[in-house]
Amino acid sequence: MKRKIIHTKKAPLPIGAYNQGIVTNGFVFTAGQVAIDPATGNLIEGSFKDRVRQVMKNLNSILEEAGTNFSRVTKFTVFLTDMSNYAAVNKVFSEFIKESNAPARSLVAVSALPAGTDVEIECIATV
Repeated sequence: MKRKIIHTKKAPLPIGAYNQGIVTNGFVFTAGQVAIDPATGNLIEGSFKDRVRQVMKNLNSILEEAGTNFSRVTKFTVFLTDMSNYAAVNKVFSEFIKESNAPARSLVAVSALPAGTDVEIECIATV
């Protein structure tokens, strides 16, 4: 099984033993992304929706480097520290994903996330 490691400076660099994404067997699997600005390496300031937008931008950069895009995502997994942000996630997702072509999605409440943030998203897409 051949694997291609995805690496782009347009998304936050890994800070551990993982990669931004892996392409294998026609799929790209992304690492979970948080709202880190790749230019500064810092968590962005702003609203919850701003953080979700930054996460989506980071994911988009990884997908583009892998040769794909949001229209080819088959599954998103969203991790939230506060389930009351569910509606806000849906609102921001609608800015990036057409409802008629929406992928599968899971949304999970967790007690904590890296960098003290409140949202992390990963995805699987076809290439």
